Amino acid sequence: MKKQLISYMIVAALAVGAHGVSAQSTSAAPTTTHSDADNTRNNKRDRADGALTSDQQKNDAGDVEIAKRIRRSIMDDKSISTYGHNVKIIASGGTVTLKGPVRNQDEKKAIEMKATEIAGRDRVVNQLEVAPAK
Repeated sequence: MKKQLISYMIVAALAVGAHGVSAQSTSAAPTTTHSDADNTRNNKRDRADGALTSDQQKNDAGDVEIAKRIRRSIMDDKSISTYGHNVKIIASGGTVTLKGPVRNQDEKKAIEMKATEIAGRDRVVNQLEVAPAK
């Protein structure tokens, strides 16, 4: 009986040990490195006094509707990159500010044109930046 109990304890210990090893090897945290996609500098710039950020958009129905229509127009265009789909659209008082990285000049112009079609001429401030080529 004592031998059988010891055998069970050994099997249990081995099972727990094996589980711990497999859990340890699969739960290793991924390494994080800084890359060109790191926008720390932009975030610091946006903290400057007077810098327009997306949290400054009011819940004014007109501004919300303009931003929504521009976002939908950008998202519906499958030729625009993920960068372009993720630009910041800040509508305030009927004026729209576009911020963030895009892949190239054509994409920058296409997004500006979409915003201009919806918000109106002279109502769009284009602060989009072309991301450096990889």
